[in-house]
Amino acid sequence: MSKSSNTARTSKKAARTKGAAKSKATAKAASTPRAESKQARLIAMLKQPDGATIAEIAKALEWQPHTVRGAIAGALKKKLGLNVESEKVELSRGRVYRIAE
Repeated sequence: MSKSSNTARTSKKAARTKGAAKSKATAKAASTPRAESKQARLIAMLKQPDGATIAEIAKALEWQPHTVRGAIAGALKKKLGLNVESEKVELSRGRVYRIAE
């Protein structure tokens, strides 16, 4: 191997690495949900003063209950850093989730 071909490989690798870092930074900045997405609708439901139950969210978004719980724990709490609280209310309604301001 000649020295010039080795340098060329290094510069190509550096270019790829810089591009990857740039795309990660862009992805991190774009961590807010789009206006009409299901995630935005989930956030809107949780911001209501009455909050929402897992069953209400699952019905409105046409999701399975485990998907709702995963979205709250993963997307809202971990990725977006929202403070989601839950409390047990009336027997007929059950556990209610809401975003604390």
